[in-house]
Amino acid sequence: MSWSGLFSQLLEILVALVLAPLVTGWVNQCRAWLQNKSAPSLLLQYRMLRKLFHKESVVAEHASQLFRTAPYIVFGCMTMASGIVPTLSTDLPLSPAADAIALVGLFAFARVFISLAAMDIGTAFGSLGARREMLIGFLAEPALLMVLFSASLITKSTSLTSIAETLAHREFVIYPSLAFAGVAFTLVSLAENARVPVDNPTTHLELTMIHEALILEYSGRHLALIEWAASLKLFAYSCIGLTLFFPWGMAEVGSPQQLILALPVLVLKLAIGGAILALIETASAKMRIFRVPEFLATAFMLAVIGMLVHFLLGA
Repeated sequence: MSWSGLFSQLLEILVALVLAPLVTGWVNQCRAWLQNKSAPSLLLQYRMLRKLFHKESVVAEHASQLFRTAPYIVFGCMTMASGIVPTLSTDLPLSPAADAIALVGLFAFARVFISLAAMDIGTAFGSLGARREMLIGFLAEPALLMVLFSASLITKSTSLTSIAETLAHREFVIYPSLAFAGVAFTLVSLAENARVPVDNPTTHLELTMIHEALILEYSGRHLALIEWAASLKLFAYSCIGLTLFFPWGMAEVGSPQQLILALPVLVLKLAIGGAILALIETASAKMRIFRVPEFLATAFMLAVIGMLVHFLLGA
């Protein structure tokens, strides 16, 4: 393990922890502008986290140790996922130990714990949210795997760093298989990050909420970790999309000086992606929960079509 690789890995995790709340704040701000509303401050997420960390955590009387431990596990999983996905450099010591399949496993591991914690209290809303969350995960994870496999067929590797290096150094070509995978990935990202049209992160209505139903019983530092983890998940999914479809601008192995330019490039790409996400949310209507399986089945079908296109056309 080289010192430059270790520095790149630590810097990537630090950047993820710092920028994740900013990405969430930017998406909320863009959505407010598009809806002709007064936009919240970009720093609102940081202020909320600071306020929650200074508040006392109130835990239900019959809550088990699982309920108390779940926020730390979920936050750790999302931090690890952000460290696996290449954002600033492809010289990452964690990349050989965790490929695309392990990345999906991290997301699934976090989902299981937050769902178990929601059911641990025994409230109606917690069980409702857990069932909906597991339904979405059951349908979204295979679709995400198919998207990652579509890219791995082109690059002959399931490692995200290898995928980024291979696609970044090829001539600019529009791959039909990646075009289908890109649409599928967008649908999966909306569902996995509790965004419109699948979920609405700003509501507490029983008929619509999924993510919010899972965390209604959390408060204080536990709620802060959950909210921070949600921002990290959005950051990780954004970086997965950038790695698969816009991998240019990352520092190469053995070129630590390129990290100086990689950070502003990453911020610019995240800003554009956040604005597009806000535009999609504004132009979409919240669908009924019974339509979500059809929504994610469409994503899975598009990802599979992308793989078939690669086999038939070789592109």
